[in-house]
Amino acid sequence: MSTELTPDDVDELARRAQDGDRDALEGLLAAVRPRCLNVCRQVLPYTPDAEDACQEALINIANKIGSWGRQGRFTTWMHVVAVNSARTTYRRMKNQAIASDVLPLEKPDPRTTSVIAGTRLDLLEAMETIERDHPQFVEPLILRDVYGMSYDDIAQQVGVPIGTIKAQIHHGRRLARPLLRGND
Repeated sequence: MSTELTPDDVDELARRAQDGDRDALEGLLAAVRPRCLNVCRQVLPYTPDAEDACQEALINIANKIGSWGRQGRFTTWMHVVAVNSARTTYRRMKNQAIASDVLPLEKPDPRTTSVIAGTRLDLLEAMETIERDHPQFVEPLILRDVYGMSYDDIAQQVGVPIGTIKAQIHHGRRLARPLLRGND
């Protein structure tokens, strides 16, 4: 497509795709791919890693499009799917890197070390630490502080009142500050 779709056009494609229109689904995935890749690049600085996460996100979008509630913009829902795919890709790569550390004679795989040396490592590690005891804080915090989504959009996407979202973000920030400063 030579012209960029409007948010209303994207929502309409998503509605048609939910209703089983395969052509609409293909058009939708093609339309949101650049945005999805940008979301993944914000978490995974190494482009091939971000592309892997983006591909995973697009597969998840195709498989789970029925779970988009049609209340907010499709791109808001897609954003959350992309963030989750990037975080999953990061965890998988981190586990591969840790497993490869057991065999010190092997040359490190650049795919597993790239994200470990990436600029988002401190944030991802902090989110994993917070998620162990307070998983409800992680998604709102990432959506607000990393992706700049509005409180209203986050509340609508997560499905909780805006006051709860504000409280979760406040508490998440309080827990993240010492982790991001490097204090143990």
